[in-house]
Amino acid sequence: MPPNVNGPQSVFATPPAELLVLRTAPPRERADAARNRAAVLDAAAALFRERGVEAVSMDAVAAAAGVGKGTLFRRFGDKAGLAVALLDQQERALQEAILFGPAPLGPGPAGEAPSPRDRLRAFVAAYLDYLLANLDLVLMSETASPGARYRIGAYRFWHRHVTLLLAGREDPAADAHTLLAPLAAEHVRGVRDEVGDERLRAGVLALADALTG
Repeated sequence: MPPNVNGPQSVFATPPAELLVLRTAPPRERADAARNRAAVLDAAAALFRERGVEAVSMDAVAAAAGVGKGTLFRRFGDKAGLAVALLDQQERALQEAILFGPAPLGPGPAGEAPSPRDRLRAFVAAYLDYLLANLDLVLMSETASPGARYRIGAYRFWHRHVTLLLAGREDPAADAHTLLAPLAAEHVRGVRDEVGDERLRAGVLALADALTG
């Protein structure tokens, strides 16, 4: 899990402004809307744990949350929208750790920044922890439509973070996509049974090392 980044953060290095703009923002809504949202997400999370994501219908979520189907569809669109909403909080925690947290995942104290190599390895490790714990939900959010993964706001954050860490390379933006490609949920689901979690992790870390070597 990402480190706890609550409390004073002034001792840490200032994060890049472009990452601050890209981080996932918490929803702004009325108190009653927030309660309904929380009820829906709690119900969806419980049903997904109990039955698996694919076996749960939007009708079942609406019934468990005590809201109308129309309300559910207007608010979240479909199950992929529910998946994105469920992942938002965890993505925000990881992003805050990257922006403000202790090294090497975060910038660490001002004047004592960890190396790009160490930060990249820490990002890969933390992202894999998040991904493997939420694989079905991430898979749904990334494959809801062709190219959905690359339109998700969180992907733009991860990509820009990695691009900045690879700033010394000839084409850091392209290299960032290369590193993030094996972290796609569909790829991980496809190879996980064959290679196992540890070999999967070692392979992506080796790629990170090659890009920062």
